[in-house]
Amino acid sequence: MKNKTIFTFMVVFLLMASTTTIIAQRLPHKSVNSGSWRLIGTTRVSGGGGDNDILRLNGPGDNFRKLKFKVTDSGLNMLRMEVVYDNGGRQKVEIRQNINKGGESRIIDLNGGKRSIRSIKFWYTDKGFLNGKAKVTVFGRK
Repeated sequence: MKNKTIFTFMVVFLLMASTTTIIAQRLPHKSVNSGSWRLIGTTRVSGGGGDNDILRLNGPGDNFRKLKFKVTDSGLNMLRMEVVYDNGGRQKVEIRQNINKGGESRIIDLNGGKRSIRSIKFWYTDKGFLNGKAKVTVFGRK
């Protein structure tokens, strides 16, 4: 009888543990540092050595104070970027950062407090044809 009770308890415990794991895997992942970071957009670099790409935002962009971007699928050397605001103002930002596949940029402060963004233009050199084309995902924080 005692062994049957222990066995039943172990089965129930394992079922509860596996259910908790499944639920946790389906919930959106939020790290401590990502609290208010919001996805702005993604662009795939066109490649070809030294190049540039524009990420255009649809509609009026939310007001952001800070930007950062993540590079996936391949690394690249981000040279600079230019943020164009909805009011027509521009902010040029020197990046000069070699970002490996899966890496992130530094946090970039936007001038003038909260700013609504129309587009972001990137200048970069890629890692070459054999490494594939990098994908740049931009996040903003209010």
